[in-house]
Amino acid sequence: MPILLRRSLIALVVLAAVAAAGWWLTRPKPIPVKLHTVAAGKVEATLANTRAGTVEACQRTKLSTIMGGRIEILSVKEGDRVKKGQLLLKLWNDDQQAQQALAGTQLELSKRRVVEACTVAANARREATRVADLRRRGFVSESREDAARTEAEAREAACATARADVAQSQARLAATRVEPRRITLIAPFDGTVAKIVGEIGEYSTPSPPGVPTPPAIDLIDDSCLYVKAPMDEIDAPKIHAGQTVRIRLDAYPDRVFDGKVRRVAPYVTAVEKQARTVDVEIDFAAPEKSAGLLVGYSADVEILLEAKDNTTRVPTATLQDGNRVLLLEADGKLAARQIKPGLANWEFTEVLDGLAPGDRIVVSLEKEGVKPGARVVEESPAEKK
Repeated sequence: MPILLRRSLIALVVLAAVAAAGWWLTRPKPIPVKLHTVAAGKVEATLANTRAGTVEACQRTKLSTIMGGRIEILSVKEGDRVKKGQLLLKLWNDDQQAQQALAGTQLELSKRRVVEACTVAANARREATRVADLRRRGFVSESREDAARTEAEAREAACATARADVAQSQARLAATRVEPRRITLIAPFDGTVAKIVGEIGEYSTPSPPGVPTPPAIDLIDDSCLYVKAPMDEIDAPKIHAGQTVRIRLDAYPDRVFDGKVRRVAPYVTAVEKQARTVDVEIDFAAPEKSAGLLVGYSADVEILLEAKDNTTRVPTATLQDGNRVLLLEADGKLAARQIKPGLANWEFTEVLDGLAPGDRIVVSLEKEGVKPGARVVEESPAEKK
């Protein structure tokens, strides 16, 4: 081989080696990513509330007196547990007590008048009977008999009127006994006093229509609790009483409470600048586990619609637009793979077609450069941390 040709071949080989070394040194480094191995497991179709729900008491009443007045007796304080029928608050009512005493005196007077009027009436009737007998024997005139009979009937009418006065006085006394109920608050059920507005000596005002005056006493029965949660109106047709629910409370982030749908509101709530929702009421499946929870806790709920066990699934967070995932191929590069989804929730999505158990897909989609064709490598334990 001529020397010139041999030298040319050597130069080409050297140039190719230099070019290959330059490409190797400057080629893009694989992107470390978090991978998920596709496997079978449980997938559930669930619905979640659109806004935070609330722990509510089965019985809660905000009590105000029917009439306004100065607080004279306040027999409880905030946090006290009370029994049904217990006196909570009473306004000044000396005037009512005076009216009741007056009505009692008038009743007693009316009864005495009955005795008087009916005694006179009985005597007049006996006199009329005696005069009638004398008239039959011809000792008195007919006009005398008529006068005696008329007098007896008048006296009997007076007796009846006196008895009616007694009934009226009894009704008046009963009315004065009812009046104190307008200025007293009695516990309608066993519960806990949540809030009191007013102190002894202060004036308590009831809430007239259209005026949002705070109630005097807020009474809660915390022995029975449930959760009220707003659900999107679109999801309302899928919800019915008896469905299984998982309840999570911000105050207890590590606990999940089981529940059952009790009631779905028969109307849609429309709040300005918010999505229209339907309130769903959920009972705690194990009421004893809800003991100690505070009324007003914020709550999130998941209503279980359907579930499948041992089905191929992927984390829902790995799905991109068009139900695509990034699949790691044998050459270390990523390829877009479209799947056919089935049941889904915020955690997992069922894969009906497009992937098989053992396939590896990218989880860390937020990393720069993670796209189809990119060369990737699985993150090391240190990088994951």
